[in-house]
Amino acid sequence: MKQTPTLVSVIFSTYNSINWMMKTLWGLHYQEFQNFEIIIADDGSTEETKEAIDRFKAETGREVKHVWQPDHGFQKTKILNKALVESKGDYIVFTDGDCILRKDFLAVHVSLAEPGYFLSGGYFKLPMETSEKITREEIANGKAFELEWLLANGLKKTHKTMKLSAKGLKAKLLNSLTPTKATWNGHNVSGWREDIFKANGFDERMQYGGEDRELGERLFNAGIKSKQIRYSAICIHLDHARGYVTQEMRDKNAAIRKTTKQQRLTRTPYGIEKDQ
Repeated sequence: MKQTPTLVSVIFSTYNSINWMMKTLWGLHYQEFQNFEIIIADDGSTEETKEAIDRFKAETGREVKHVWQPDHGFQKTKILNKALVESKGDYIVFTDGDCILRKDFLAVHVSLAEPGYFLSGGYFKLPMETSEKITREEIANGKAFELEWLLANGLKKTHKTMKLSAKGLKAKLLNSLTPTKATWNGHNVSGWREDIFKANGFDERMQYGGEDRELGERLFNAGIKSKQIRYSAICIHLDHARGYVTQEMRDKNAAIRKTTKQQRLTRTPYGIEKDQ
């Protein structure tokens, strides 16, 4: 049974990447669906990020909640939980501060929202040359999502470009045929506030490497199902380096996920609320 959210909270993370963050913000600004709040989960950026957010707020008249924590290395799960606490929506959409959302992105998530489910989307990865050429204008007029413009600005054509061109019935068909599992992908995922808070949010022991998916695995254990919207809710991913990633982080996260699966955990004691 469909249920329409009363308010959507859009949460995305950022860290000292102002140009990319601004493109994420402009993508949100031009959404067709407008009943949402923006919450930026800032994992320790400098004052320049706050100044850029303030300029965006002044220019657009939009309210943006800027939730910040000091820089102690990669602590994305902690800042996402702080952002969740600040959110007001009964339905929550997550993306990242290196993604631009097509103007129908939130409308798709809201139209497919259903109790007992979360929605799982993907992204289309752009090379650095193309990422840099996208301006506010290309986001506003939709050219940033048009294959012809992207190919003329550094993108190489592959079978993956179908992600951008599929519409309507074709998108539904591809969603059903894709071998990719509908997992909790932090760059393009949405779910009901009640389900996320029951699971106690993100496990704050986790750093980079599957830290988003572990929350989804707890939701699965609690009986929540997932819907594949990979070809319907479209976002493009801007290129960047990942200098903060270590194998130690990946190994620690893999061990936590293994325990979640083996013990069929539905809640983490290391989340929004800290169990003593």
